[in-house]
Amino acid sequence: MAVASSGSLSSQRVRGWVDGYGVAGPIVFVVVSSLLTVCLFPGPLLSGASGLLFGTALGTGVSIVSATLGAVLAFSLARWLAHDAVEELQGRRLAALRAWVGRRGFLSVLYARLAPGVPYNLVNYAAGLSPVTLGAFAGATALGCAPRAFAYTALGGSLDDLGSPEAITAFVVLVVMAIAGLLLARRDLRRR
Repeated sequence: MAVASSGSLSSQRVRGWVDGYGVAGPIVFVVVSSLLTVCLFPGPLLSGASGLLFGTALGTGVSIVSATLGAVLAFSLARWLAHDAVEELQGRRLAALRAWVGRRGFLSVLYARLAPGVPYNLVNYAAGLSPVTLGAFAGATALGCAPRAFAYTALGGSLDDLGSPEAITAFVVLVVMAIAGLLLARRDLRRR
């Protein structure tokens, strides 16, 4: 904290630490970030770190791959450890909810990724307990996390200048996603 507040820590200096890893840097980041996702570490911080370390262009791809891989790991862990127990212990209401989510599959996960305020990491585990297929989950996660991954990565990459066009675009993307997520969820609930 003292280093950061003294001004001797800049985004260029932080990037310099990672440059020594070369091509392995993004790969190491993907592995570590995926494991942190399984441990419920906040995704926006991981995407911001990706932007800070690799810039917006490379960092966005790294963020999407990291988030998707971490989500698939958490989904698989929940499915492996508790899916059968949930099926055996569920009541009528939970069975109906699980059936609805299962029928919606891809869209259920996509809406959860787009809707504001839905805990990203908890969706990973909850989806693993549902009848959603791994393929539908992974596809919806990659697609649904991409806009936010870009936005948080761009903010991390623009930490030195939050008034830059890149940072402003990131803020706009977050606002549009929040509005779109609310409208999609509202429309879907009306159809139910």
